[in-house]
Amino acid sequence: MDNTIENGKAIELSFIQSKIYNVRGVKVMLDFDLAEMYGTLTKRLKEQVRRNIERFPEDFMFELTRQEFIDLRSQFATSSWGGTRYLPFAFTVHGVVMLSNVLQSKNKWINKPRNPIGFKTSTM
Repeated sequence: MDNTIENGKAIELSFIQSKIYNVRGVKVMLDFDLAEMYGTLTKRLKEQVRRNIERFPEDFMFELTRQEFIDLRSQFATSSWGGTRYLPFAFTVHGVVMLSNVLQSKNKWINKPRNPIGFKTSTM
């Protein structure tokens, strides 16, 4: 199954749940995983966040520190994260909803999820 939201395609719940990480004691999803799900480039997703930064307070989104990113990557034996040049943004459940709203307003072809199902059904 294609793991994107674009064009009304569904995303499997297990795929979403596999992209939820615990950082700073909070469940988050990372920008590159969300970009993949929305069928856009991480660079474009980050541009939209920066243009709407007032909509993303720290309890919605924060940038990982270099050490947090290293620690998170070390939890996985195989990683497809490659050589990212910038530290990822981490989005809390509220940040994922806001991101969806921001992307919806910029890209009419993206179907906005009603609620962050993966967050709701995972153990928080």
